[in-house]
This record gives sequence, C-alpha cells and structure tokens, in this order.
Amino acid sequence: MPVSVLRLSRILSGWRLGERGRLRALLPFLLLAGGALGPVRAAPAETLPGEVLQALRAVGLPPDALAVEVRPLARADAAARLAWRETEALNPASLMKLFTTGVALEQLGPSWTWRTPVALHGRLDAEGVLHGDLVIQGRGDPSLVLERVWLLLRELRERGLREIRGDLLLDRRAFALPPHDPAAFDGEALRPYNVGPDALLLNQQVLRLRLVPEPEAGRVRISREPPDEAAPGADFLPLAAPGTPCGDWRAALTPRLQPGQPLRLAGRYPAACGERLWAFADPEPARYAARLLPALWAELGGRLQGRVREAPMPAGARLWFHAESPPLAHVVRDINKFSNNPMARQLALTLALEAGQPPRAPIEGPEPDPLALPPPATPEAARLLIEAWVRERSAGACPAEALRVDNGAGLSREGRSTMHCLAGWVAALWFGPAMPELLASLPVAGVDGTARRRDRDWGPARGRAWLKTGSLRDSLGLAGVVQGRSGQRYAFAALLNHADAGKGRPVLDALVRWTAEDAPETAARPAAPSREAAR
Repeated sequence: MPVSVLRLSRILSGWRLGERGRLRALLPFLLLAGGALGPVRAAPAETLPGEVLQALRAVGLPPDALAVEVRPLARADAAARLAWRETEALNPASLMKLFTTGVALEQLGPSWTWRTPVALHGRLDAEGVLHGDLVIQGRGDPSLVLERVWLLLRELRERGLREIRGDLLLDRRAFALPPHDPAAFDGEALRPYNVGPDALLLNQQVLRLRLVPEPEAGRVRISREPPDEAAPGADFLPLAAPGTPCGDWRAALTPRLQPGQPLRLAGRYPAACGERLWAFADPEPARYAARLLPALWAELGGRLQGRVREAPMPAGARLWFHAESPPLAHVVRDINKFSNNPMARQLALTLALEAGQPPRAPIEGPEPDPLALPPPATPEAARLLIEAWVRERSAGACPAEALRVDNGAGLSREGRSTMHCLAGWVAALWFGPAMPELLASLPVAGVDGTARRRDRDWGPARGRAWLKTGSLRDSLGLAGVVQGRSGQRYAFAALLNHADAGKGRPVLDALVRWTAEDAPETAARPAAPSREAAR
C-alpha cells in the first residue's frame, strides 16, 4: 500500500527523539522509492499557528478542543495547508447547513422554485362566490412568510374570489413526519428556531408580539400577529419606573402560558426601549393556520362561511393556480446568512420529495397530474439523499463514518462531520456549478448575517471571508471560503468541540486571520492531544 508523506510524518512524530532523528535522515531515501510510495504532495502543517495557540491559552481551552482544515483552492486536489484533528467526527452545529444548501443548489439549480397548488372544489360563479371548498396543497415551501401568505390570498381576490361558502382545506400530506416536540432539543419550546417542519409551513409558525409604550398612560400596549380570537384586544402591562434604562428588556418580562389561553407577558417594560417586536414559536402550532388565514382573508375583504381544516386534496378538485416561491438561490441566502433552522429542515425534506417527483416538463408522454403528490418525504430519506450526494461529490473526503446529516439544519445532538469532509465539500462546491450562488449566500466576515458582530477581530479577513457560522452548547465553528492577501482563496473549516466552546470565538478569529495572511508557516507545536478532553 502506498505510504504518503503525511502518514510518514505522523509515524515519525510518535517516536522518541533519538529514533526520530535517525528515521528523519532516511526520509529522503524513502521518498525516492517510487514503487513503494504514492504521489508526493506537500504535507499539511501539523502544528497550530502561534497566534491560535495563544488564543487557546487566553480563553482556557486545550489544543485538542479544536479541529481544523485549511486548503488552497488552486485546484480541486490541492493538499491541505493546515490539518489538525481534521478526521475527528464532531457535532458541526449549523455548519451542517452547508451540506443541505449545497446539495440543493446542485440538484435543483439556483433558479428552481417551490410551487404551491391552489385548487377549487366547487363552482365559482360570476359574482365571485365559491360554492364549495378552496384547497391549498403544501409542497414544503419554506418562504411562505406573512407577506407571501398575504400575496397568495390577494391573488385570490384579484382572480375574482370574494366569498368561500365551503371550507378552506389544507393538504399537508407531502411530508410524513414523526410527532414534533419543540422542547426536546433544549427545553426552549417558545424559541422560533425550534419550530418543526411542515409541508405547509405558514409564516414559520411565528407569533410576534408588538410592544408600544404609552408613557402618558404609564403602560405598554401589546398586540399580536396573527391575531387570536381568544384575545381580541390588546394586552397592557405597566411601564418600569421613569428613567429605567432599556438594558435586557426581555429579562424583565416573563412569558406565561395557561391552558386554553394565548401567550401573555408579565412584568414591567422600560419606556426607554421604545417600540419592540418579540418573536415566539407559536405555542399552538396546530391552530396557527386557522388563526392566520381567516384574519388575513378578512383584511382583504374576503368572506369565509366555513372553517379552516386539514384534509387531503378532494377527488374532483381542479388546479386554479400555483403560488410560486422566490428562486432557490434567494431562499438559500436566507438560510445561510441568518442560519434559519426551520427553513433548512424544509429544504432537506424538499430534496427527498423532489426525488420522487416526475419531471415538471416531460419531453414526451402525457402531462403529469398537477395535484398528484409523489411518495411523502421523510427525514430519513432526506438524510440518506444528502449524505449520498456529498459522498459522491467530495472525492473521498466524506466516507460514511465522516458524515451524519440528521435533520439537515444542525440543530441536533446526533449530527456529525469531520473538518476534512467539510473542507472537501467546500472545495467540491467551489469547483462546481453552484459556486457563485453558494458563496453569495454565506455571511461576509464583519459585514452581514451572523458574521456581522462588531466585537470580532477579523483583521485582514474583514469583507474577504465568506463563512457559515455554527454554535451549540458545546460546539462553535466556522466554515466557508477565506481570501488571502495574495488573492488566493482557501477552503476553511474549523470547529471547537468542548464544554466551554462558547468562549472560543477569539480562537476561530485567529485562525481566519492566519488564513487571510495566506497561511504562513507554523512554528509552534502543542502538546499531543488527549482525545478524552475534547467532546
């Protein structure tokens, strides 16, 4: 079996000093033995840069809390410039979204759109009255936010519909999902990032409370979006004492839930905060559409005689029109720039759904039924599809043991990836057809998205690094593309995996700066890592 320079270097690093010296003297002769050795490539640095070691010491993290691979993007098979614990399979947190969004751009194409069918089951007369049901069939569109739901209903009015004398039916069969517990991951059931997937995900099932101070009355007015018939008017809370600074205003308020009652707040609100919005995952997701759709429809002057209910597409229903999403490239940008978990999960399931869908424009043969659904998408099918595509495209960097996708968003304790796999995937995307759209979707260091934080020291990488961020309780990472001063671009993947990983942003920033300086030679070697110390 061929022996690589990297493998020999690692063997040598484990020998005692005297033996190591004698073996190093033999290394040039071993390299000349072409029959025994494979192709010779420059070995990656197996030491951490000095400033990275200093940053680790400053925050109290051991070197083996870090895993990293940096490789130049000069060519597809370029050797890594830095590789440290790069083959350890760790929880990458939201770096996982790079796999989901990259596969989607390559499989579906950046201009692909979701098309949500709207169908009539009954007769629409000349007066704009539908004698029957209106049906909306979910196909997984993650971009049906409030504005787009409003536009969908407005199109109904523009097409002449004034009154629905039947029911408004919601067909959610496109996804076959296990029961979702929003508190299962971290106990934060009201956080919007814990919203589960849904074939017809409306406004990401977010409840927004708008807080408007009324200093003259000594109170703050709280209104809901969407409105709730159980609380038809506004709520009120007293203002904090005059002169109270805004500070952490959320900490001064307590969300309260009682059975059969909408979410309400308790506490005192500082007038200095001005008007604010506070977003929650709706505590009653099953009722969300039944509250949102009638309220918006009534605002547009429409009437609904029946009710909103979940039901399959009725036999005999006919397609009226499709509500089309923005292009996939726009949706991927929202997912990566702002690390949107519900949208990423929707996208992963969409990949599985589309895998069973007939072509939209068949070259020959009859047109497919526009209301017929393929086999429902499952989380397991989505996982297997993404993993298989990444393995195929990453030139051996992502074998089965190096990648487990789980839900496609990274909000999981089960997801795993090595930094070698992640850097290899970034390189594959760089040399693939989706590179422009993928790069444009990533947060720019110090400029926008989740990489905008002003307290981060990006140095020469500011504005020249496109990096997906990821963080969980014990994981903190960055992955993407960094441009060096020379103009050379590098695939970058780094992850801190430790109980105190949250303290490690200066470490990752130091790695990004080092890469932006064109990854100069390293000069310091940390102690040999203890595998037990890293989590």
